[in-house]
Amino acid sequence: MKPFHAPIRPARIDEVQVLNSLITHSTRILQAPYYTDRQLEGAIGTVFGADSQLIMDGTYYVVENEGFIVACGGWSARKTLFGSDHATHREDGEWMDPLTEAARIRAFFVHPDWARMGIGAQLLAWCELKAFEAGFRRFSLGATLAGVPLYARYGYQETEKIRVPLPNGEELPVVLMEKNLIREAVTLTP
Repeated sequence: MKPFHAPIRPARIDEVQVLNSLITHSTRILQAPYYTDRQLEGAIGTVFGADSQLIMDGTYYVVENEGFIVACGGWSARKTLFGSDHATHREDGEWMDPLTEAARIRAFFVHPDWARMGIGAQLLAWCELKAFEAGFRRFSLGATLAGVPLYARYGYQETEKIRVPLPNGEELPVVLMEKNLIREAVTLTP
């Protein structure tokens, strides 16, 4: 299938409900081969969901096709690594130092009808560029099992596997990954 390229724009706070619908639909379809139904239902609305702080910071983006949001994703200079507005493990206080800390790549979701068309890669490159422009040279993320191949393809390396407790008593396996532009530049230098 031919890659789809569309303009990326900042998400708006009045789109949170639409984003949550997209995220829920994407999760139930694209994550189903990797997680149980109970894990997915426990993660929807807490681990998987819109983060208003990212939208207010201007670092959460959407891709549209003919007025329909087909993907979303962002980055953050705050410590929270993943989770929606309703996550219990948020660290939205102080801004991180781009000289010593990694920007967070956050909350990437693609509508199932638009999956495997390069939209996730397009959003990832955009977020990395914006974080780079803000001074960050390292990026970190919490990848779903479905997302690991995408991030690995673009230079992210696994640092740790964790299990995130969910409100329904289940746990969600997540892979922590990092990309270090400084290390890559040194590696590429003869």
